[in-house]
Amino acid sequence: MTARSAALFDAARRVIPGGVNSPVRAFNSVGGTPRFITSASGAYLTDADGNELVDLICSWGPMLLGHAHPEVVAAITEAAARGTSYGAPTPAEIDLVAEIVDRTPVEQARLVNSGTEATMSVLRLARGITGRDKIVKFAGCYHGHADSLLAAAGSGLATLGIPGTPGVTAGTTADTIVLPYNDRAAVTAAFAEHGPEIAALITEASPGNMGVVPPAEGFNAFLAETARAHGALFVSDEVMTGFRVSRSGQFGLDGVEPDLMTFGKVMGGGFPCAAFGGRADLMGHLAPVGEVYQAGTLSGNPVAAAAGLTTLRLATDEVYAGLGTRADQLRAAVSEALRGAGVPHLVQSAGSMFSVFFTDADEVVDYAGASGQDTAAFAAFFHAMLDAGVHLPPSAFEAWFLSAAHDDAAIDKVITALPEAARAAARAAEDPQPKQGNDHD
Repeated sequence: MTARSAALFDAARRVIPGGVNSPVRAFNSVGGTPRFITSASGAYLTDADGNELVDLICSWGPMLLGHAHPEVVAAITEAAARGTSYGAPTPAEIDLVAEIVDRTPVEQARLVNSGTEATMSVLRLARGITGRDKIVKFAGCYHGHADSLLAAAGSGLATLGIPGTPGVTAGTTADTIVLPYNDRAAVTAAFAEHGPEIAALITEASPGNMGVVPPAEGFNAFLAETARAHGALFVSDEVMTGFRVSRSGQFGLDGVEPDLMTFGKVMGGGFPCAAFGGRADLMGHLAPVGEVYQAGTLSGNPVAAAAGLTTLRLATDEVYAGLGTRADQLRAAVSEALRGAGVPHLVQSAGSMFSVFFTDADEVVDYAGASGQDTAAFAAFFHAMLDAGVHLPPSAFEAWFLSAAHDDAAIDKVITALPEAARAAARAAEDPQPKQGNDHD
């Protein structure tokens, strides 16, 4: 039953472009009616038609503890009662940044309002420090929708099949060098040709925006060494993986220390909140102590800081261990169901974050490999799961997320839905439709 969601979608399209405020939510790549959500609790969403859905999106990662966690809600309520925004420093923002510093190699960080703002600001800082213009990024890595970073930007553009974006000038992207991910030779060649011009190399610490494509063994360390050898800064984007794949993000798994980092999602506890940080000597180039300007009216918002700080304080080693156990269980069940239906597939992960590629490849190591999957089979799989009450990311190029609230009952509901969804994918694979592109939230 989706009549109410369908009516809301019609109403939304009259006043909002495409009916949504972030493209992937429109279901363009899978078809059908997007579910309009009216409430959420724990591991479940409730849509406008009263359907209860197991949530494997978790707001695209932030809801590590589950929806409406009582301690987070209490912290938000108390903060809001004291005022929702001051435009002045607050004790809460110190505590939140101190928690980030405690968990990561950064010595200082500045709060902003979105992952896009964090990556945009960190690259301005890198250019200001080095006096250089060029940035190296990887195809399939998404670093927000700032103009210079939309080149080959992964899931959002890929889901929609958009090769580039109108409104982004050739001059803006001229200083962006895009390389294949996990390709050491390409990195070496780019720095050999452009080394003195490169301000920074930015990478997702473990990419999750072309599906989950982990770095090859030693790749992040190689990137750091190569950038520094040429006087460039190594920037690790942990907006997605930060405080999600471990207590200290991907840094906690591979131990590679970047010069600068970006964070978001989990650290905001479901609110618009992000950060960028690094060594104190580098962060000292920011105004008001340095010459690189960056500002934001709502940066360090007290309600967002309360939500983020409470979430991080509750994100204990036990929480991460439980997420790992649940993810292992679910990954195994997905593979068993798809294998049983004869559907070629590959499951790849970073910590508890994982994605399913509908491909017969042995591994996916870059954007080209991710783009070769059977999106028609995924669309059939997606709708069968949704019909059974499981809300997956509506794109073959996104990660699946679990929360600490996904208990036995929630996982069992997902596992029960898998065999029929696998059969639906098998039928779609036998009668393929034209492949669709992929989109980003």
